[in-house]
Amino acid sequence: MKEFLKIIVGIFTVQASRYFLLAGIPFLVFYIMFRKWFAKAKIQRKDAAKADFVREILHSLQSTLVLSIVGYIVFSPPLRGITHIYTDINKYGWWWIAGSTVLSLIIQDTYFYWMHRTLHHKALFKYTHLLHHKSTNPSPWTSYSFHFFEAWAQGAVLFIIALVLPIHVLAVTLFTMTSFIINVYGHLGYEIAPRWFRNSFLFRVTVSSTYHNLHHSKFNGNYGLYFRFWDRLMKTENPDYVTEYDKIQEARFGAKEVSLAG
Repeated sequence: MKEFLKIIVGIFTVQASRYFLLAGIPFLVFYIMFRKWFAKAKIQRKDAAKADFVREILHSLQSTLVLSIVGYIVFSPPLRGITHIYTDINKYGWWWIAGSTVLSLIIQDTYFYWMHRTLHHKALFKYTHLLHHKSTNPSPWTSYSFHFFEAWAQGAVLFIIALVLPIHVLAVTLFTMTSFIINVYGHLGYEIAPRWFRNSFLFRVTVSSTYHNLHHSKFNGNYGLYFRFWDRLMKTENPDYVTEYDKIQEARFGAKEVSLAG
């Protein structure tokens, strides 16, 4: 038990440091240091309360602990015999590090969409996902602000990935880092996508900060994590998304964007 606790504390320390670094720097930049500079990029004009930030940080630390335990379980000897996690890069080559990372994100996006919609079911919502939705005006600190049970549901995707994909330890690290960075962007509260993004192929297929912010302010629709695919297929995309995105881009750049991509 002492050895287990020692390992968990070590993993938690690393993961919590990552949280405060990757969520804290954007918060410092957008909400404190250059707040006026980025004012036009703010998605919601109102400000979240300090109490919201405190709640989000405390629950994010709880989620970090849960995710640390999930990581320990996935990499522990009992499961290593049935997962496809490996340590010899030469087994599949360097190209598969990138390939498996991308595939992991695609798997997570599908898992997240359906898990997310399930948590919005009226029988589950108030017992799990409501806590995350207390952040109606999200900030970077919201990224891991989950109910205890939702944290386990979020972390479970790592089990699935390890069971279906050959994945190197480095790819797992890249996957979790990339996932968290995109998560911070989704909860940033500011739209920072470049001007060219609006009329690119990427706009048609990927989620922006505005996209997920609408989910927090409206409480339904826009369930996707990285891609718009499932929302569009299942007709759960917020019909006001493109209009809201264009309003923010118009405020940022001064002239209304040419709407070639929808």
